[in-house]
Amino acid sequence: MLDYRFIVENLAAVQKNIENRYMKADAAAVASLFAKRTELSTFLQNLQQKRNVNAGAMKGKLEKEERDSLVEEGKKLKEQIAKSEEELAAVERLLETEARRIPNMAHPEAPQGKEDKDNLEIKRVGKPAGFDFIPVDHVKLGQDLDIIDFDAGTKVSGTKFYYLKNEGVFLELGLIRYAMDILVQRGFTPFITPDIAREDILEGIGFNPRGDESNVYTLEGEEGCLVGTAEITLGGYYSDTVIKAEDLPLKLAGLSHCFRREAGAAGQFSKGLYRVHQFTKLEMFVYCLPEESDSLHQELRSIEEAIFSGLEIPFRVVDTCTGDLGAPAYRKWDLEAWMPGRANPPSPGGGEWGEVTSTSNCTDYQARRLNVRYKDADGKNKFVHMLNGTAVAVSRAIIAILENFQQADGTVKIPAALVPYCGFEIIKKKKT
Repeated sequence: MLDYRFIVENLAAVQKNIENRYMKADAAAVASLFAKRTELSTFLQNLQQKRNVNAGAMKGKLEKEERDSLVEEGKKLKEQIAKSEEELAAVERLLETEARRIPNMAHPEAPQGKEDKDNLEIKRVGKPAGFDFIPVDHVKLGQDLDIIDFDAGTKVSGTKFYYLKNEGVFLELGLIRYAMDILVQRGFTPFITPDIAREDILEGIGFNPRGDESNVYTLEGEEGCLVGTAEITLGGYYSDTVIKAEDLPLKLAGLSHCFRREAGAAGQFSKGLYRVHQFTKLEMFVYCLPEESDSLHQELRSIEEAIFSGLEIPFRVVDTCTGDLGAPAYRKWDLEAWMPGRANPPSPGGGEWGEVTSTSNCTDYQARRLNVRYKDADGKNKFVHMLNGTAVAVSRAIIAILENFQQADGTVKIPAALVPYCGFEIIKKKKT
């Protein structure tokens, strides 16, 4: 959430930012409600001062007529104060509701655009390998190697669920430990987080837990939701907390399942593991001083690059456009891995890029909503900056590994960095 005064003092810029992000919010209403709140607050303070004067006068030596007059005045003031407090509280609720609809300001270098096609490529690492055969996608590989079972997942849980089996299990576990070891070496504290969070925590992070457009699974009869990412549970960890400045930055690495209703999105690239209702993800989360967030954002991106460079998977980095940022992010970078199985029609050198990680600097937007602060050198409480980044979304990393490391005989090699974690170098076809 943006600071109210910032909205009022930068109204035109805030309105332009809303427009650039293709979102619906009324900054002018926030400015108007803020002015109304100030007016009501001043009026209430004046009434309270009059009540104090009245109460002080009652302590003196008074004639009955004077006392009765003061008592009557006190009753009127009490009624006026109660009414004023009620009116002020209503305006404050409406002010917060409208302000929460306003997205974070976007970084001045964030490319302007509406959709992911407007994202700006800024870096490539590795070169997509050409094959001397026509590669297949991860769906066929997973079925042929008997490591992914989509049919059983659909039968038992519904569409867009799946079973991992045989070497697929150890591939997931290996990816988790491989990435976690990198994060621990970089100073992150490891967590396994709850898969459920309260609705107020989701709203604080910037997720919409209710409504037709929500991607969140809510728990019927409870104020809880299944999390779509450990960003939610790691971000809520220090809600309503004042962190010691000397303890910042705090770097957390959270492992969780992720649940998303959006998995049924249309399009050929959503098939298989790319968009599913449940997957495992290792998330990075950072609380820091405001002056540190830009450099720490670069650090999170460098970690993501190191993880996928170590896996020998070609990828590119894109600077996310304003319309694709989401409300909380000030700036976001995505890593997109090369996926040969996306070639249409299939060809030895074909493929497309597919997002595998992202990292966002959310500045103090989430901290204001979750009330996460630090005490500065002058003893004043100020809001921290909060950042997040995907270390590894396991399902998408598996896609990239299967499709890039497939062999002509239908087997799949394991990246050298993963072999010590998986315990095998190749996934072979099972004997029938």
